[in-house]
Amino acid sequence: MATVSPDAPPTSIDAPAMRNAGRELLSLALMDARNHSLHLLSHYEQAAAEGKLDVPCRPELELPQWLAGHIGWLAEYWIGRNPQRSLGAACPPDAVRLASIEPMADQWFNPAIATHAARWQLQLPDFQAIRAYLLDTLESTLELLDKTAEDDQGLYFFRVALFHEDLRCEQLVTMAQTLGLPLKLALPVGVQARDPVLVPAGRWLLGSSPGGFVFDAEKWAHEIDVPEFEIDAQPVNWGQYVEFVDDGGYDRPELWLPQGWEWLQREADQEGRRGPRYVEQIGSASGAVMRTLFGKSSRMSSSQSAMHVTWWEADAWARWAGRRLATEVEWEMAAHTASRRGFRWGDVREWTASTLRPWPGFEPDAWSEHTDLAAQPRLGLARVQRGGSFAARSRMKHPKFRGFALPDRDDGFVGFRTCAL
Repeated sequence: MATVSPDAPPTSIDAPAMRNAGRELLSLALMDARNHSLHLLSHYEQAAAEGKLDVPCRPELELPQWLAGHIGWLAEYWIGRNPQRSLGAACPPDAVRLASIEPMADQWFNPAIATHAARWQLQLPDFQAIRAYLLDTLESTLELLDKTAEDDQGLYFFRVALFHEDLRCEQLVTMAQTLGLPLKLALPVGVQARDPVLVPAGRWLLGSSPGGFVFDAEKWAHEIDVPEFEIDAQPVNWGQYVEFVDDGGYDRPELWLPQGWEWLQREADQEGRRGPRYVEQIGSASGAVMRTLFGKSSRMSSSQSAMHVTWWEADAWARWAGRRLATEVEWEMAAHTASRRGFRWGDVREWTASTLRPWPGFEPDAWSEHTDLAAQPRLGLARVQRGGSFAARSRMKHPKFRGFALPDRDDGFVGFRTCAL
């Protein structure tokens, strides 16, 4: 749970305030992020060596060599190869670039050239060559950082490189779960349920203000009048979700939006969907929630946050409980103002009731157009996620962070919380 103000100066490399970090902490954080990338990549390399790595071409998956190479490519493209990097966010996306240290880097790792489906046909470098590319690009990044002006413009792309790598590392963890890859991570510990929190009505500044690093989906802060609301102190846990299953939640169309019910019927026809993804057993009759976690069957505590749910399932649970999903402004307001009254977050990302829409002054960042993280193609379709999961670095857990996904996505470590009607 985040307890320190994200607006305070960073005191460690894993603090949410790293969005405002200067050269010294940025240098340490970039090394930390690269070490984490290499550590995660080693698990994929070991699985490949044992003949246990099969990555099908599916929308939620990437080839691990491509994903790791792309981390190094994006940093090199916007820093090492970019003579106009000192312009920061104002740097034109089509600025002339220097040559890469790897002649094939653009053909391999630029998503504008190597589209998702085409990556499975590429002759990508082996894991050893990818590691060397990651180490070489990090070295050049750190050398340039040491000579960079200590201001938001000069440090902009170095902060971009850090948080892009953190997002990609979270993606590597999520993929390990999807592929059943053995991975040892400390799971969130369940907590005793607390009463919902009442948040008084007020005017809230939703989104991020200029200064430091800001993801484009968070642009820009704007005031909203928020009526009084009652919100869960923590995300819905497995014990609460079991009650929904036992009460026939997956058999009652009146609890589901029409599109959600259609999704459920398609899933039921294919795999007999009776619970969130990766769940093997659920319900009071089974005595526990058993699910596959990084390839191993694991028993979940009833007090642990439910996860791997779609937005459709979260919305159906809320209707069954006589409640509703929290809006993103309610979530953000509670995260900032109610932490001392029990509002707890940071174990799972959380679905909200809000649809991803542009805010006043929104413009997509040029660098995010070189990734699959750009918000623009999903505007009006995706649902907003708030918070952060145990699979993410702590510096990613900023209360202003605005994630998003299409409502049928269930591969991420995503749960939800509700509000009173």
